[in-house]
Parts: sequence; structure tokens; C-alpha cells
Amino acid sequence: MSQILDQFQSDTARTTADVPRRAFVRKALRGYEVKRDETKATFTDWQRARNAASAIKYEGVNHLDRYLQEFEEKFTARGGKVYWASNAAQAREYILGLARDRGVKSIVKSKAMTSEEIHLNAALEKEGYEVVESDLGEFIQQLKKEPPYHFVFPCMHLKRGEISALFEKELGTAPTDSPEELTQIARRFLRRQYLKADMGISGGNFIVADRGVISITENEGNARLTTAMPKIHVALIGIEKILPRMEDLALFLPMLATAGTGQHLTCYNSMYGGPRQPGEIDGPEEFHVVLLDNHRTRLLADPEQRDALHCIRCGACLNVCPIFKNIGGHAYGTTYQGPIGSVITPHFRGLQDWKHLSGASSLCGACTETCPVKIDIHHHLLRNRRNAAAQKPVWWERIVWFGYVQTMTRPWLLRIATKLAPFAQKLHPLVLGGVFDPVRAWTKSREFPEVAGESFHDWWKKRKAKKS
Repeated sequence: MSQILDQFQSDTARTTADVPRRAFVRKALRGYEVKRDETKATFTDWQRARNAASAIKYEGVNHLDRYLQEFEEKFTARGGKVYWASNAAQAREYILGLARDRGVKSIVKSKAMTSEEIHLNAALEKEGYEVVESDLGEFIQQLKKEPPYHFVFPCMHLKRGEISALFEKELGTAPTDSPEELTQIARRFLRRQYLKADMGISGGNFIVADRGVISITENEGNARLTTAMPKIHVALIGIEKILPRMEDLALFLPMLATAGTGQHLTCYNSMYGGPRQPGEIDGPEEFHVVLLDNHRTRLLADPEQRDALHCIRCGACLNVCPIFKNIGGHAYGTTYQGPIGSVITPHFRGLQDWKHLSGASSLCGACTETCPVKIDIHHHLLRNRRNAAAQKPVWWERIVWFGYVQTMTRPWLLRIATKLAPFAQKLHPLVLGGVFDPVRAWTKSREFPEVAGESFHDWWKKRKAKKS
């Protein structure tokens, strides 16, 4: 059993036992579906919108080479610089090298899950750079020295009293139970960081090929300050974020807001096409876009699961997932949580090490039903399970499934097994309490139902005999 799996089992056991925290997270998500559905109703036809979005992403992802090159040509023509990072190490080294060459001392960051993916903050801080997250939720999680709990709502699991205590400890502020005052405390601190920052790092929601711009959507305005005030702006973006045309944003911006937060449109939607141009009064002097692969092309090479790259990171699948609501975001142990994270993480970080995430699902299909770009999420979880088993078969599982197939395809053998089942179960570890940890965990909270003394087949045969 791997260390990663051991940690996952330990974390899930701890978080599921924390009933008050689970109740708090469920309450936080309770109104999401109602609000989302209200906003969806304002679309002329939500299902047609999903079909259109899926088709646009299909076009972009299946012609990724052409559209990324088109973006680079248009973006560099306005003075921007593009760096193609094959892996996390290359992306980190490029950004670190840029910081060294420009004499950067202080860095401010807006939300960028790609930076979490490549552990950028740790690399920058190790080199002595001051790095401050400017998104409120990310800022809180940074003070707590924890990764985001949810890739859209980073600190959704925290109560306002916990945030107040954190600010009191880390920032020296007075206790308060007011969300508005807690927000103002963070804003007062962050304003100073924007003013002194030499570099601003952002992510990007979309890459628009035909105009050579990136699109960033947010609710706080921190990304605008992060990208406009420092002299250097670096955008770290996964290559799958491509959209072929500017007009595609007319669908994707409201769709992202609707699926993610139930809004008609997020408060700030900005497009960035290069550094400050002659005659412009604001904006960075340098603008670098780092296009991150980091095993995305490995998923692209799989035609069966390639549509997982269509994801727009709205978080809708997390918000409806019964597993996420019970085990929490941190238990996944990876950058991208929930159903979509369980699909893509084995591709990004290794199938055998992360195959357990694909098993952490009820397969209810709520994720697929809610996905705005129609990714077949719950079937991809099954495909990951199949691929993991085929890649590295477990000997005892093969024996069990061989026995199952033999029994279920031979009626006479099934009848014998049915007759013996009540006697065999008396010796089974699921009844006796077991010697294995998973079995003990099962019987600790439930009783395994006893096999019926008489099968339906036998009962029906007796019934027919009596009537005749």
C-alpha cells in the first residue's frame, strides 16, 4: 500500500469523523444548486449552450497546436513573450530566472491553480522572494500554510471566527465577527503589497487564439491590480485553456459564472494582450505568458478521455459531489479536487500512485450532469479504474473476478453458491469483524446483511408447485 494511499485513507477517516465541519461545508453548498438553476433558467436553452460550449472546446483541444501558435504570433506581435514549459521544473525555472534577472524582491499573485500545481510559491520563497496571494481566499489559506480547499472557493471550510483568530495571530488585528471588517483587514494589508511588488503573477481562465489575448475572470478586482501595478506580469496558464475566437467568450464568460457561482456574470472580466503600449498610462512594462504542458499532452494523446481537457475549472462538479461534501478538499491530497481532479490527476501525476481517487466516487453521475462543457466525468472514473487494473493487475483481484465470472455465467454453479452462501457467510470476516483495516472500518458503523436462507428462485419454484 503506497504512502499516498495511506495518507488518503488517514485524511478521509479524520475528515468524515468531523461531523460539524462536514455539516458546515454542506450548508455552504446548500444554496448553490438553487442559485445556479435560477441563473441557468435565464439562458434561452441551457442544454444547447452546453452542446455549443462542448463543441467549441472540442475544436480548440483537437487543434491545439494550430491555435496555440496563432495565439503566440498575435501576442508576441504586441511585445509579449511566450515560454513553452514542458513540465513543472521548466516553468518554475523560467519564472525564477526572470525574477533573478530583473532584480525582483517582492511578488504579488492572483489566483492561479497552475502555480499550486507546480509548487511555485515554495520555489520562489526558497530563493528568498516575498510572495503574497492577493485573492482573499488564497491569502487566508497562505496565512494558514494550507493549500486551497476548493479550487474556486479556497477557504470555504473556515468559519469567520477562525479567520478572525488567524488575522489576529498573523496580522495583529483586533477580533471581529464581521465579514465586511475581515475583508477590509485583508484589503488594507494587500494594498501595500501591490504598491511595492516588482512582479505580478496570474493564471488565466481562457487563451483567445485569434486575438492573442488571455481572459481573466474574478469577483474581487485583485487580479487587475496584480497584473497592472507591478512592472512585470507573468501569466502561468495550462495549454488546454484555449478558445479559438474572441466571440466564444460571449458564451463562456456567463457559462463560467453560472456554473461556478450561480452569477449571471462575474464582477470583473479582463483581457490582456501584451505589455504597456506607447501612449498608454498603465500596465506592465513586460508581459510573459508561460504555457504549461505538465503531462496535458499525455492526456491529449488519449482519444477516449481527451475531453477531460475541456474543463473550464468552474468547480460545479465539486459543488454537487457527495464525496467532496463528506471528505473535504484537502483529503484528495492534490491540486485539483473532486470528480474532475480524480479524473485528471492520475494522468498528470501517475496512474498507479493516484488510482485510488477514481475509486473515491459513488458514480452517481451528478458531476457529468452538471458539467457545463459536458465532460463524461463519471465514466472517465470507471475508465481510470479499468486502465489501472489492466496496467498492473493485482493477483488476488484477478482470482476473485475470475471466480465471479465463472459463477455468474454458469447457472448450475450459481445455484450451488447460493445454497452454500448462508453457511459460508458465518465464517466471513465481514460478519466476524475482520482482521483487515477496511473490514473493521466497515463493521464499526454497520452490520452486513445476512444472506437469505432461501433464494427467490427456490421460493418461486415451491409456490408454483403448490398451485399446481
